[in-house]
Amino acid sequence: MATGIFLSRIAGLVRQRVLSHYLGISGTSDIWNAAFRIPNFLQNLLGEGALSASFIPAYARLLGEERHEEARRLASAVLGLLMTVVAVVVLVGVAVAPWMVAVIEPGFSDAQRTLTTMIVRILFPATGLLVISAWCLGVLNSHRQFLLSYAAPVAWNFAIIVTILLFASDRSPEGFIVIAAIGAVVGGVLQVAVQWPSVRGVAGPILPGLWRGVHGVPTVMRAFVPNVISRGANQISAFVDLALASLIWGATTAIASAQILYTLPVSLFGIAISAAELPEMARERGDDATIASALRIRLDASTQRLAYYIVPSAMGFLALGGVIAAALFQTGEFTEANSRYVWLVLAGSSIGLLAATLGRLYSSTFYALHDTRTPLRAGLVRVAVGASLGLFAALVLPGALGLPVHWGAAGITAASGIAAWVEFLLLRRSLAARIGHFDLPTTELMKLWVAALAAAATSTAARLLLPEMPPIFLAAITVPVNALTYLGVTSWWDIPEAAVITSRIGRVLKRLGGRR
Repeated sequence: MATGIFLSRIAGLVRQRVLSHYLGISGTSDIWNAAFRIPNFLQNLLGEGALSASFIPAYARLLGEERHEEARRLASAVLGLLMTVVAVVVLVGVAVAPWMVAVIEPGFSDAQRTLTTMIVRILFPATGLLVISAWCLGVLNSHRQFLLSYAAPVAWNFAIIVTILLFASDRSPEGFIVIAAIGAVVGGVLQVAVQWPSVRGVAGPILPGLWRGVHGVPTVMRAFVPNVISRGANQISAFVDLALASLIWGATTAIASAQILYTLPVSLFGIAISAAELPEMARERGDDATIASALRIRLDASTQRLAYYIVPSAMGFLALGGVIAAALFQTGEFTEANSRYVWLVLAGSSIGLLAATLGRLYSSTFYALHDTRTPLRAGLVRVAVGASLGLFAALVLPGALGLPVHWGAAGITAASGIAAWVEFLLLRRSLAARIGHFDLPTTELMKLWVAALAAAATSTAARLLLPEMPPIFLAAITVPVNALTYLGVTSWWDIPEAAVITSRIGRVLKRLGGRR
């Protein structure tokens, strides 16, 4: 799963670099990123999050009980229901796009809103296709097929990149983003198409079917509605950030570029582990005490594994965010000043990185227990905290501290990070009350932060001592220095995950030596 996510994220980075080359941080890039986020609301609302939390537990349980024909009928019924809902929402979204843009982007001019509305209307059908792709992911994950479903977005990104290079590179900025949006529609078709043969291979012949009278559909629907509301709460939080960012020139693009980076470790480790655990936790059998014990064991192992990778990622973004942003995006219209701006936003995002990642794991545990209300309540609190703090941090705090207005973008992401910690604490307390105490070893966690701090200090020293060189070469030196320092310190402290990594490296080196 991590391999598939890594491939899709690398393709996303390439897509973002191509867009940055032609658009930089500008008014047009703000339009693209704003338009991109609005229909993406549909994908996040109906797609992986809500669908995984409602469909996968019911489908995986039928598979675990060897009721394969009932599982196939359930998958067909859910596909039919989902396609109906998506068709209605896409049509409504296209119709009300002007009003959505006006509400969500209050800082845009009339011309910006007109172009944003056009892009939104093009992108909405593509997003509907990506929701169907999320259904394919749910089927494949339940059959323990992870690589293709998580690597499928490579096809979507590839279509956008190829469309830009072939048809949009010599157009005006406005024409450029229109062509890019058309490429996204083509990519949505490809993302579903590459998964469909594998879906039929593991689940049999599946066509959209009627959902009345199909076993498991009521369970999926009862779980789906609260999850849509829960995902909607989180999306409202994201849209509040987007609305605030529209009041600050370039902030929408800076936040979108930073998001590409800080969601990489969340995706590689948080989503990979949480999504892989969900069907396995849903398969647990026995009385309540037996299930609770099995979940605690899984949570302890997953929490320690997640913390090992997320802690250095957060500290690394604080220390080397500018170097990484410059190496990935600094080309063409994307300048050194733009890279520093993304670093500033990335630093704010780092505050909540660990909490957001562990929160995904805890939410998956609740979904496996068929409890959708607890994540919903925690999500609503997160929205309230993030919106109020974001408004203050974006519009009031920079002026009060005598800072430039654009620092408000970092305030928005920092506020979201604080809100993520609030959600994490609520989820952890509720989960402990449900299944009993599970470990979050304070001593080991402190060791990870100290090791990450040592790695950040070492890599920062290397960055300051090295002569001036292109950003990509600077990143090629400082990022490995950071990683190797962290690995060395955690190995010295006998952190279990460090031993796993060094063992794997040793086996690889041994195989390479044997080939010689």
